[in-house]
Amino acid sequence: MPDGFPRRLRVLGLDPGLGVTGWGVIEAEANRLRHVADGVVETDAALPLPARLAALHGALAEIIAAWRPDEAAVEETFVNRNPLSTLKLGQARGVVLLAPALAGIPVAEYQATAVKRAVVGRGHAQKQQVQAMVRMLLPGAAPRRADAADALAVAICHAHHRATAARLEG
Repeated sequence: MPDGFPRRLRVLGLDPGLGVTGWGVIEAEANRLRHVADGVVETDAALPLPARLAALHGALAEIIAAWRPDEAAVEETFVNRNPLSTLKLGQARGVVLLAPALAGIPVAEYQATAVKRAVVGRGHAQKQQVQAMVRMLLPGAAPRRADAADALAVAICHAHHRATAARLEG
């Protein structure tokens, strides 16, 4: 393996949202992927925005401390219908990018189409197809929420991109 590329890579995938942020941890070694953990962070819509962002950050910091990922990957999200929703999502996304960065973890970003292409083979795959392929690629994984499955898909995408980069460097 090239310098700086761990033999076994632990990846934290994140699917940002203000109300619900999905997270998933996988390990990648050579061409093998292994499910480690997944879940969601939910914030209370009754709280003011700063409190929700603080709660999101605190929960992500706990996840990072518990699972100790080597790298993180975040899905790029875009919402165009409602400007206020887009702004709030952007703020939540900032927290999702910040939490691993503050822990000294490198963070990569992937467009939704790139994630779907890496997992399903098509950039415009349906959510159900992504969930089915996540379960197929990660035996034993049974994410209960679509947000967690999406986060695992982001982690898979990153593992594939890292493996390709390592092969090209080697």
